[in-house]
Amino acid sequence: MSWLKNIVRPKIATNKRREMPSNLWQKCPDCSSMLYGKDLVANNNVCENCGYHFPLSAENRLKHLLDEGSWLPIPLPNKKADHLKFKDRKRYSERLRIARRSSGRRDAILIGSGAIGSYPVAIALMDFSFMAGSMGTATGDAIITAAEKAIADKTPLILITASGGARMQEGILSLMQMARTSAVLLKLKEAGLPYIVLLTHPTTGGVTASFAMQGDFSFAEPKALIGFAGPRVIEQTIGAKLPKDFQTAEYLYEHGMIDEVLPRNKQRTRLTSLLATFSAQSPFSVII
Repeated sequence: MSWLKNIVRPKIATNKRREMPSNLWQKCPDCSSMLYGKDLVANNNVCENCGYHFPLSAENRLKHLLDEGSWLPIPLPNKKADHLKFKDRKRYSERLRIARRSSGRRDAILIGSGAIGSYPVAIALMDFSFMAGSMGTATGDAIITAAEKAIADKTPLILITASGGARMQEGILSLMQMARTSAVLLKLKEAGLPYIVLLTHPTTGGVTASFAMQGDFSFAEPKALIGFAGPRVIEQTIGAKLPKDFQTAEYLYEHGMIDEVLPRNKQRTRLTSLLATFSAQSPFSVII
């Protein structure tokens, strides 16, 4: 027997490699600054150096805008979604299951009631992380439900948009939501209740062509992309170069299509002030 087999190998203690959290540092796409994750979250996902607005989750946006503890969610109507039995590389029903499992919600929109500065509101909030915030029948049902809630409670309706447009898997049924939502918003107007829209990056397609641009007051976050077709498609169609910053929030404001470019850290204050003005002239009042 070899004497080598009698040698006891020394035990070498090594520390296990620890995984670095993916969100520890974030690089700003606009100014290339490296931002510490916790500082970025504390600043509502806004770059402290250049003001670039990172995406904000639906839950964090509600926390940012609404009074603490005031959010009361309204369940989305539980209706059949895959009317057309659509299939591309995957069945639409399977895509829905995946999106619902990963997000924990039924579709690309949340609705409910709450308060901003003690002023009651009905609110609808689109979630881009759910199938790019695409507009399907669930979106139409949700906005109708939120508007009817506003009418019943005599409160303003606030809508926060983030969408790639109509959901192609629902075909013409998706496009029909443009008319359905426009009709219920007319009822809101006839009831004398304010409709306030906050446009976030990106807001495009059929969403822009309908309820996103019908607000009594329309605000947008800085540098948000807002338009119908994308710039590349438009350039190919008209055969000309588009102006600089075309379809940005700043461009729309300059051309009178929105009322204000509203940075995230001023949104709650601005909305509270606006609601206070409405409260003095409208049937809704402050929550005591």
